[in-house]
Amino acid sequence: MDKNIGEQLNRAYEAFRQACMERDHAVKELQQKTENYMQQIREQQEKIELQNSIIAKLKSQLAALNANR
Repeated sequence: MDKNIGEQLNRAYEAFRQACMERDHAVKELQQKTENYMQQIREQQEKIELQNSIIAKLKSQLAALNANR
């Protein structure tokens, strides 16, 4: 009987260990994806700021042209 309990404990421990390793892997993967998405967001925000700057310059040029007419 003790051998059977020991085997069950070993299987339970191994299943627990495997679940912990899978959880740790999933956490690392989620962190990496989060970092990648945050980097993409920063890059997109920089692009938006650049586009807004270009739009502002074009609007001021258009206003100057319209004022000369």
